[in-house]
Amino acid sequence: MENFINQLNGIIWSPLLVYLCLGAGLFFTLKIKVSQISMVKEMLRLLFGKDVKPGERSKDSISGFEAMCMSVSGRVGTGNIAGVATAISLGGPGSIFWLWVISVLGAASSYVESTLGQLYKEEFEGTYRGGPAYYFKKGLLGGKAWYGNLFAIVTVTGMSLLMPSVQSNVIASSMHTATGLPKWITGAIIVAVLAVIVFGGAKRIAKFASIVVPFMAIAYIIIAVIVLILNASDIIPSLSLIVRSAFGQEQAFAGIVGTAVMWGVKRGIYSNEAGQGTGPASAAAADTSHPAKQGLIQAFSIYIDSIFVCTATALMIIITGAYKVFAPSGKEIYSAFGASTDMTASTIGPLNTTIALDAGIGYGAYIVAIAIMFFAFTTILAYFWNGDSAAIYLLGNSSSSKNIRKVLTIIFLTFTFIGTIITGGMAWTLGDIGVGMMAWVNIVGILIMHKPAILCLKDYKARMKKGTQDNWDFNPNEIGIEGDFKLWDGIRAEERSQEQADVELKTS
Repeated sequence: MENFINQLNGIIWSPLLVYLCLGAGLFFTLKIKVSQISMVKEMLRLLFGKDVKPGERSKDSISGFEAMCMSVSGRVGTGNIAGVATAISLGGPGSIFWLWVISVLGAASSYVESTLGQLYKEEFEGTYRGGPAYYFKKGLLGGKAWYGNLFAIVTVTGMSLLMPSVQSNVIASSMHTATGLPKWITGAIIVAVLAVIVFGGAKRIAKFASIVVPFMAIAYIIIAVIVLILNASDIIPSLSLIVRSAFGQEQAFAGIVGTAVMWGVKRGIYSNEAGQGTGPASAAAADTSHPAKQGLIQAFSIYIDSIFVCTATALMIIITGAYKVFAPSGKEIYSAFGASTDMTASTIGPLNTTIALDAGIGYGAYIVAIAIMFFAFTTILAYFWNGDSAAIYLLGNSSSSKNIRKVLTIIFLTFTFIGTIITGGMAWTLGDIGVGMMAWVNIVGILIMHKPAILCLKDYKARMKKGTQDNWDFNPNEIGIEGDFKLWDGIRAEERSQEQADVELKTS
């Protein structure tokens, strides 16, 4: 069975998928005219501004910031700690350069898929739901229900069965290293807390993420900055090593440039999830006046994940020399000065970051355990949201579908627990399969139907010039997007009704 799973992973993550991810990111970057970089100032304005008047929001609606936090909770996870360490250990320091590349390009992919998620969202039980399955069904070449169904099935499989195991496995492993707590006990605690939150509905998930995500990301970056300040003189040499290694200019890593590209892209996608199709589901949940707004916010979330958090981890590991590099066969080909004798091809991951923090400020095992607990737990919540959104798409909202969704939730919790007791290698392989399946289906689809997202950005830029970008009068049909958009028609009608009521109130 294990051999079959490894072979399947090799097929899904062939070099072709790596090239597809890079190519799609470059294509979208050109299509949006590098707006993922040129519009950073606007992204920050949207991130910290208020898009919805408090009196007009229902108690169940989700703000753009909360939606972004839900998305970041999925992006910022074990990939930022264990995944970065794995990339360095299997691809050398140069893999981090390619992680940066796929992140900048991936921000363009994230804009496209998240804008589409907003554009084609649907109202459900007081909130919005959406994602690739929805926009493929409504907008792909006149609407392709079968392709939307395919993505939904892949999402339920990946998010409910395959991917939670990685996060729960790393939580259990890091807690065991730090405290000696048996992994099955950690698994039981994770499942119990998860159950309380996920059975509480979308608003509870969003509220939890909006509180925890900013805290965990800022706290981890502060710790990393402290380590970097204490080793400030080594920052520039470490960055130089990353760049030289990426292009084979560092003798120790000259023979693994191709491997560096593969692992940088692979772990970059696993970490920031750009193009994978998970971000659009969170983006669709936002109550916002224009689809491009949430697309831009989600593009910025890629930078939070990869440029800030992943880079912080990578520099700590490289500066403290807490890494070894291994060939695909598992043979050690390089050992940095701070590497532990405990580091083998089967122990890479959190151990690297633990040793780096021990060397930097001490208490590495405890810091990593706490960071991973928050990072991975919120990621599991994001997985549930995406899997549940896909299930709603497939099953609808009948009483029988609600019962099936409850069963799927129990299965999700079960597989989360199983992840804590299987081997780390098996957990990562299952997670990679889930990520790869979703990436294949989503990227191919958005390459075909990207035009509506480009039209939304063009319209938003025109509104920015006029100073009307915050008006609630967005009409997809007026900017050349074909289709039936009753939800956006209703939003405009509600806004006009509110404006009329305000006028009558002033004149009375």
